[in-house]
Amino acid sequence: MSRDDILAAVRGYAQGSLAPAPFVPGETTIPVSGKVLDAEDIASLVDSSLDGWLTSGRFTAEFQRALAQYVGARSATFVNSGSSANLAALSALTSPKIGLRRLRPGDEVLTVAAGFPTTVNPILQNGLEPVFVDVEIGTYDAVAEQLREAVGPRTRAIMMAHTLGNPFDLDTVTELCREHDLWLVEDSCDALGSTYRGRRTGSFGDTATVSFYPAHHITTGEGGAVFTKSPLIRRQVESFRDWGRDCYCETGKDDTCGKRFQWQLGDLPEGYDHKYTYSHIGYNLKATDMQAALGVSQLRKIDTFVERRNQNFELLHKLLDGVEGLILPRATEHSQPSWFGFPITLEPGYPVDREDLLRYLDAKKIGTRLVFAGNLLRQPAYRGIEARVVGDLRASDVVMTRSFWLGVYPGLTEPMLEYVAETLTGYLRDRAGKA
Repeated sequence: MSRDDILAAVRGYAQGSLAPAPFVPGETTIPVSGKVLDAEDIASLVDSSLDGWLTSGRFTAEFQRALAQYVGARSATFVNSGSSANLAALSALTSPKIGLRRLRPGDEVLTVAAGFPTTVNPILQNGLEPVFVDVEIGTYDAVAEQLREAVGPRTRAIMMAHTLGNPFDLDTVTELCREHDLWLVEDSCDALGSTYRGRRTGSFGDTATVSFYPAHHITTGEGGAVFTKSPLIRRQVESFRDWGRDCYCETGKDDTCGKRFQWQLGDLPEGYDHKYTYSHIGYNLKATDMQAALGVSQLRKIDTFVERRNQNFELLHKLLDGVEGLILPRATEHSQPSWFGFPITLEPGYPVDREDLLRYLDAKKIGTRLVFAGNLLRQPAYRGIEARVVGDLRASDVVMTRSFWLGVYPGLTEPMLEYVAETLTGYLRDRAGKA
């Protein structure tokens, strides 16, 4: 049997196995996120497996090129998760190879208190000090005025996420970076396909990241990528990804530099094998070619996925518009989000307990999620960390106690979203009547 025969059989099997079951309100689970696969995705996975080349190979090279072109970045480096992408993206900026602008222990990095831990963790893991600012209810991104106020004499970088796909105020952020010579690490893990003034997120930062976990806009199973503008910085990203090695040969290749046994670095003997010379204390953050093969296939559908997400977002917004007690999301000015989810905040003082509501929705088979960690500084892991706080983080506390989000991913249908809206509004009417 030829490879073409095998792949044709795989497509035929996948078309049947991936067919969705009918939606039954109250019985069918409506998740907040999930993968959307088709026969070509499964065929691409099998095609890669038939190569027998399990680490990065031809699919990785193709995926990285296509990703960079889509986002509008100079390069993309494939890694094993979005969290690893954040770690490599910030760690690269600490490299001595960058020169005088390198980040050093004790330097400050501006970020938000209401977010996902792995946007902040690399700051702490590199001995840097986070400076926390508050968010706006509605956009769930940083308060621009607080960012201006937060810049101090030790501030060297900004590292923030586009929350749930909604771009943060890139006018203010890029202006601050120019004015104060700051690095920008743009966490775009939830925002693949979002734009700001017509330009895709992920293309603004000195480094930027995206995630391909099954919950995200496209999936490689586990996986992520780092975008860079500078070849010098890309090289450091690759080094931190690949154990910290100095050698830049691609997997399966040797002696790209033509002087593998002629280097003399550090206190090593002259001629020490460059493949085993390490310039950073790095990690193994590499992904496989099978993951990249799925990414190649998924990326071909990204425009459709983004369109479906935004259609689902608009439908939910229309169905919930004007419902008493709810603060609905709004896009940042000048942006077109590729919405990752539909965030809602219960109005402070409105007589509804969030946890009771979420338990009710869960019983009705409707998935919900909190806006990640809420106010991170109230999480057990972050008590007592070295950090500076601007303002009182009042909105971050509101997010922690009154906010949640609903799904808009492409696997959700109009009847599902209508059921979600009807169930939510029915609960609110019932509780309001009892108040």
